[in-house]
Amino acid sequence: MMDVVEIQKILPHRYPLLLIDRVTEVINHEKLLGFKNVSIGEQVFEGHFPGHPIYPGVMILEGMAQAGGILAFKSMDMTEEEAAEKVVYFMSIDKAKFRSPVRPGDRLEYEINVIKNKGSIWVLKGKAFVDSKLVAEAELKAMVVDK
Repeated sequence: MMDVVEIQKILPHRYPLLLIDRVTEVINHEKLLGFKNVSIGEQVFEGHFPGHPIYPGVMILEGMAQAGGILAFKSMDMTEEEAAEKVVYFMSIDKAKFRSPVRPGDRLEYEINVIKNKGSIWVLKGKAFVDSKLVAEAELKAMVVDK
């Protein structure tokens, strides 16, 4: 389990673009489970959409990508100092599907699974759920590089 303070030791993202609140499970080289609590207080709802707030699909994908970055870093067994010198670049997002809207008050649960890993290249399957219902999914390809 990792709280937001531990997450910030791995990811360079900060408010308003840190999109994962907690990691609940990590199995290195296999899987990560985590979540983001979606709140009406988030800036994105000022424009998406007034009077009908929907959490943008691109933000769901970015949350998946951040969760995938945590999984890659944890799996590579780096020290905090080594991790501080690296960053994850996403190379592609494929097969993205949005199945149901995400709204303020939802707990967006991420499940990231490793499809393939070769050196610093990672291919991941990301799924997002609200109340155990699949709301989005995508395949993500990323590379861990020096800053």
